[in-house]
Formats: sequence, structure tokens, C-alpha cells
Amino acid sequence: MTTIREDAPDSAGTVVQGFGVELNGLNTIHESERKGKPRDLFWPWFGANVAVLGIAYGSFLLGFGISFWQATIVGIVGIIISFLLCGFIALAGKRGSAPTMVLSRAAFGVDGNRLPSLLSWILTVGWETVLTSLAVLATATVFTQLGWGGGVATKVIALIVVAALIIVGGVIGFNLIMRMQMIITIVTAVLTVIYIVLVLNHINLGAVAALPAGSTPQVIGGFVFMMTGFGLGWVNAAADYSRYLPRNSRSSGVVGWTTFGSSLAPIILLVFGILLAGSSKELNTAIAADPIGALATLLPTWFLIPFVIVAVLGLVGGAVLDIYSSGLALLSAGVRIPRYVAAGIDGVLMVAGSIYVVFFAGNFLGPFQGFLITLGVPIAAWCGILVADISLRHKDYAEIELYDRRGRYGSVRWLSVGLIVVGTILGWGLVTNGFASWLTWQGYFLGPFGLGGPTGDWAFANLGVLVALLVGYLGTILFGRGAIRAQEAAPIAPVGVPVSETVTGADRA
Repeated sequence: MTTIREDAPDSAGTVVQGFGVELNGLNTIHESERKGKPRDLFWPWFGANVAVLGIAYGSFLLGFGISFWQATIVGIVGIIISFLLCGFIALAGKRGSAPTMVLSRAAFGVDGNRLPSLLSWILTVGWETVLTSLAVLATATVFTQLGWGGGVATKVIALIVVAALIIVGGVIGFNLIMRMQMIITIVTAVLTVIYIVLVLNHINLGAVAALPAGSTPQVIGGFVFMMTGFGLGWVNAAADYSRYLPRNSRSSGVVGWTTFGSSLAPIILLVFGILLAGSSKELNTAIAADPIGALATLLPTWFLIPFVIVAVLGLVGGAVLDIYSSGLALLSAGVRIPRYVAAGIDGVLMVAGSIYVVFFAGNFLGPFQGFLITLGVPIAAWCGILVADISLRHKDYAEIELYDRRGRYGSVRWLSVGLIVVGTILGWGLVTNGFASWLTWQGYFLGPFGLGGPTGDWAFANLGVLVALLVGYLGTILFGRGAIRAQEAAPIAPVGVPVSETVTGADRA
């Protein structure tokens, strides 16, 4: 019923007209539409994270100057912890049956939540752009290897095809995405295993073992990069799929299947990527410019077409989830348009950003790292606030009051807004982005805090992400408990009592 039939009732019980497009938007999911089991969460999360890009992260991680074992440990730990945060936030979806950035209103207030919603929208549109750009670059590289030409024409056609798949999935909505992710999961998993088998002979264990160990700041920097590159890039969308589960679904299942589904593929791909990149300095350098295309250069000609399929499908799988959630974030930020229109707008911005990355940016890794770390700081602060807020709640959300600034959640909760601002200011002062010239203003606290300044040993440890996460979490635990108890103690409004700012047609659509 999420893909609305022409005679299907919407959440207000009236009849809506639809042509297979999901009409749910910011509204809570009606009881009749809640279905499935926690294990169903495996498919969207695995499909979104099985991309070959996970292999390239092995190269990115070694770029911090650490050894194989250091990279393996911080990579695995960073992936699991960051996706465990997604699992905890997914609990809110089961308890509130609303999108992540609507449930965030309980912590920030109905109007105050527009700040993190805007950040969430920028982050997801950015990820859509990254994934689309990589798909286009990989296609061009493979076509060049095949002798079919990988120039402008190929890139334009690839961009049109990839963008169309992503935008159609985002516009149609939940049911199509779930079906797409199941197919993408199976196809990409099989072809990725074949890829690994075909390039195993490129691994040089002697070269990998000879990689020198890095210092503590370098190890921490790699750990933070893994968190921002994986789970912290998804936390703002974590409840968008669990919201369709029945309320009696096991909480441990929601956390477990979300964490397992999202972590499994990245861990395997990362370890293999570390082995591969650690075996060749030339490959390691090439990955920085064209992460997936560089991996194609290792393949025999006959597997290049299947490789394009697995690369593009894996990236599309992640981008489809992003465009769906970015549309919801845009609505939660206050834009009053139907969900599918919001997804379409985000698709246009995604294409524009991809054009810049593909045709004008000289290097992929620099802008990518700058994007991840810069937005990772405020998102980490928001994540800490929401995880603490969820852990302090003992009752389900008062659904209708998530849309009412005069209700128990209020207009603005200044504690949460203040924590995200303080966390961001502290965090940006403790990170640096040497590859992105437009971000050289960051790192302003590295000197005053005795960490060596923007060029010292701690410059690329990116401590600011961890600091922002802790500021949000500890600030809410220490000072937010009373407000949450007051919210849960407030009486529920009787049925039939008018509520301001209730679910409008724009919220539903």
C-alpha cells in the first residue's frame, strides 16, 4: 500500500489517486501500511553499501600513513560503530513510524529541527552527487579500456542513464526501492566475488607487510574517516525504512539487522581493498583520481562489462536511498511540496553537481574528503543528540504532536540547537582539509589546544568529529533528561481536538 493503488486509502482514510508513486511524505505511516520484519532491513542496507567503492576505501585509509593491521582494525571498528549508530536511530522509526528528520523534532522542536533537516538535505544531496559522479567516471574508464571511447559523449550518456535510474527510484518511492535493492544486492554480490577472484593475483603480501606503522594521530584520523565515510553518512536516513515496520517488531532485531546488513559488505571490501592498494603504489595513486575506474584496469577485457554493471548498480543502490531521504529532509526543512517533487528537485541538483565533478574537478579525493569531514562534524553532533534522546525515552512518540509547535515537543528546544552549534564550532576547529583549498580556515583550535596547529601531528586526526559526537551525546544525557521526562508525562490530546500544524497535504505527499 505504500505504492498507492488508485483505490488505496491514505493516512487520513480518504481515497487518493496515484500511478504507483508513493504518496507518503512526512506523515506517520498508517497502521495498515506497517508490514514486514526486522530482517527485511537487511536488503536496503546491504544493497546500499555493497558498492565496489568499498574497495577504494582501502586506498583512502592507507593514505593516512598506517600499516595493514592498523588500517584493518580501525576500518572494521569504524564501520561497525558508525553503522551501530544507524541501528539505534532506526529504533525511532519503529517507535514513531515517521521519517528520521520528523522524529528528530522531538529533540529539536518542530521549528528548531529545520536546522538539522537542512544539514541532512545537504549531506544526502552531496552523497548522491558523489555516487553518480563515480558511476560516470567508472563507465568512461572502462569504455576507454575497451576501445569504445571514454570521452565527453560517453560521460554524458552515462550520466543520463545513471541519473535516470536514481531519480526514478527516488520519485516512485519505498516499494520500488525495496525491490531494486534486493536485485542490486544479489547481482552486485555475485559479480563482486568474481571481481575479487580475478584480481587476487595482484596482491603482494610482502609489500603489504612492509607498510610502516603510523602514529596515534594517523590511526585516529583513519578511524574518523571510516566513521564519516560509512555510518555517519547514513545516520540522518536511518529511520526512513524502519518506519514501515509494525510497532511490535523486536528492537534488538531492528538494531541488529540494520547494523549487520550495512556493515557486512563494507568490511569485506575494505580489507580486500587494503590488500590491493598496499600492493601497488601506482594503483594507490590512481584510485585518488578515479576510485572505481582505477580498479577496472586490473581486469581482463572479458569482465569489463560485468564490472561496469556491478560498479554502477552498487553506486545506484546507495544513491537511490540518498535521493529518497534527501527529499524527505527537504520537506522537513519547511519546503511545502509533494515528496516526489522534492526527490525530482534533488535529482536536478545531483546532476548539476555531478557535471562539475566529472567535467571540471581535477581530483576526486580532495573534494570528497573535504565534503565528508566538513559535514561530518555537525551531523556527528546531531547524531549524538538523537542517540541520547532515543536512549532516554521509554514511550513511543506522540505522533500528531510531531507536527504541532504548540504540542509537547514545542517550537524550538534551545538545548539541542545550542549543542549542535557548539559541537560544530568546536569540531571545525579540530579538523583540517589540506586537499580542499576552500576549507583552509578550519583547524583554528589545533594551536590553542596544544595540538601542533594546522600543520602539526594532530592536524589530520580529525578529532573534531569525535568531539562533536560527544558534545551532542553528553550534553543531552546531562541536561536533557528533565525535558524528555516532561514530554512523556504530558497528557495525550483527546481524539477530535484540533491541533495546529497537523499533517497537511504537503506532509502526506
